[in-house]
Amino acid sequence: MAARTEKNVQKKTLVIVESPAKAKTIEKYLGSSAYTVKASMGHLIDLPKSRTGVRVDDNFEPDYITVRGRAKLLKEIQNEAKKSEEVLLASDNDREGEAIAWHLKNAIAAKQKDIPIHRISFNEITPTAIKEAVAHPGEIDRDKVNAQKARRVLDRLVGYNLSPLLWKKVKNGLSAGRVQSVALRLICEREKEVESFIPEEYWTLEADFKQGRSTFTAQLVSWKGVKPELKNEAETRLIIEQLDGVVCVVSDIRELDKTARPRPPFTTSQLQQLAANRLGFTSKKTMQLAQQLYEGVNIGTSRVGLITYMRTDSVRISQQALDEVRAWLKSNYPEDLPAKPVEYAVGKKAQDAHEAIRPTYVTYTPDIVRPHLTRDQQKLYAIIWERFVASQMNSAKTRTISTDIQAGDGVFRIAGTRILEKGFYKVTKTLFSKEEKGDNYPNLKLGDKVAVEKFYPEQHFTQGPARYTDASIVKTLEEKGIGRPSTYAPIITVLLDRYYVIRSNKQLVPTVLGRLICDMLVEHFPQVINSDFTASIENKLDEVEENQLPWSDMIREFYEPFKIRIDEVGKNLESYKGSLDELTDTVCEKCGRPMVKKLGRFGYFMACSGFPECQNTKSIPVAVCPKCGGDIVMRKAKKRGKEFYGCTRYPECDFISHFKPINQNCPKCGQFMVEKYNKKNGFHKACINPACDYLHSIDDDEKGEIDEG
Repeated sequence: MAARTEKNVQKKTLVIVESPAKAKTIEKYLGSSAYTVKASMGHLIDLPKSRTGVRVDDNFEPDYITVRGRAKLLKEIQNEAKKSEEVLLASDNDREGEAIAWHLKNAIAAKQKDIPIHRISFNEITPTAIKEAVAHPGEIDRDKVNAQKARRVLDRLVGYNLSPLLWKKVKNGLSAGRVQSVALRLICEREKEVESFIPEEYWTLEADFKQGRSTFTAQLVSWKGVKPELKNEAETRLIIEQLDGVVCVVSDIRELDKTARPRPPFTTSQLQQLAANRLGFTSKKTMQLAQQLYEGVNIGTSRVGLITYMRTDSVRISQQALDEVRAWLKSNYPEDLPAKPVEYAVGKKAQDAHEAIRPTYVTYTPDIVRPHLTRDQQKLYAIIWERFVASQMNSAKTRTISTDIQAGDGVFRIAGTRILEKGFYKVTKTLFSKEEKGDNYPNLKLGDKVAVEKFYPEQHFTQGPARYTDASIVKTLEEKGIGRPSTYAPIITVLLDRYYVIRSNKQLVPTVLGRLICDMLVEHFPQVINSDFTASIENKLDEVEENQLPWSDMIREFYEPFKIRIDEVGKNLESYKGSLDELTDTVCEKCGRPMVKKLGRFGYFMACSGFPECQNTKSIPVAVCPKCGGDIVMRKAKKRGKEFYGCTRYPECDFISHFKPINQNCPKCGQFMVEKYNKKNGFHKACINPACDYLHSIDDDEKGEIDEG
């Protein structure tokens, strides 16, 4: 009996997490002598890929199987469990993590029924949090598991019914998903708004003024008592002529004090939005970096999880974290520490399952961890640290001074802002704002006379609706209740991977294929491909997780009318397949047969009708060459793969455009129009003809030599 007890003492506790990086960090905290930490690498058990895997007639029960290629890892975990005294399931504390834990528990129990299996969860990977979780293990939350099951089954039923319909009616290899299709619809609808917008020309007028040695620039804000609306250069030049030699006097000075309050700590969507706008990161990249910071990095000889869990919709922080940041501020910025902690309201739609994203140790400042992180890791950590620390500091106070200069019938205005009290701006080195930088502002008094040095007339074009970016689509998805913190980045990734959407200058642009799929789904499934419906599904999943709605009832309510609609469309919808291929007058230069216009994964192209005997393909002309009348096609530069548009008669014709032709001809000269982009004006339309002034700015001209792709 004694020998048996001795043997039991030697057994370790098996801890199962999702990733190797997390396993490495946790094993350091717990010690390898008493604990073995293994990584499941995500889901080991899931629905099969080869079939629907949902028993519709059996209360929608899923047929789970071991994921292909993961059987060896599952067996290793089962064997490790046999040698262990206890198993602790430490997957992420969300629906997917709970489902992973549930599947692992069943798989281990099937091989060894007597071993105790418990669930542990934590919001941060720190020694204190991990040891606290291990000391107080719990049980798997079956309601959370059911919510994940409902979401998985629902998405499978939608995807595995819509996709075959697309294969049958449109093109083989296509796919459609419940949430991604709604996001695609938003992007396509915005693109239609962009295309239909016709920009209008307008001008602004600025002037350099001088008083003594001081020179400053002000803008014309009033002409003859009303706001100037300058439609062209002639109107602007006329005003300049009338201002020649007039006396300029400071006629009004106004001061406005403002209080700038700090923002709450990050939620997932806010982090993705700000990282996109300030750092230029895609949502996918932001979440990958955040995952690395959460799972742990080496700081000297120790391994530290630097931030809390990065999938959250709450701005709540723990009392311990609040105490720590206030203690740190008392030591470093005592004059900017509020008398009471700053409280932030949690949004009505927030599940509030996790804290806001914050540093695990406020003492690990961005400067301290800089040598141990990659450049991008450091940038993301810096904005997380700054946002959290600033959220518990005093507000900043600024003063804006606005000065009017009367010049004949015109009023020019200059405004400047200066900091009165820095407050939380003292820690926002990465998250600096325009207000924090302040402006250079001349020292002027009422009645001062100033002299005009020079006028600056400038041409502009009105801006239409902006295409979605990673930041703006995430913001829209959150506002409409579509998806959850864990799904924002995957939604964008799936659309890009399917080539339904591409990125252009950080903007999301639907492809021809994406627009075709969207139009078909919206026409025949408007109730499903609908943001309100998708948001209602998310709310019902929350009800399942809160044990207010049986998961199978939720699926049944959706599936029965959906399946009826699928069958109706399958019977009545005429096939798009024949209509997608369009016979052309172009003759294949290799075999002499006619070429066919086809829709491929990357858009339309020309292919020989003699396929597969002849496999000749070529690009489709997008415009007529303004130089020689030949065809303009898209090409790619050999060196960098950058797209450009050139004449097919090269090298006889060297016409080149770096701007994409659009399906519009200039109403003035008849040549094709292009979509241009620059930092100043963003996306705008213009005539390709430099001699034509229709929606054309000389500043936009670009010259280059053709680089045959």
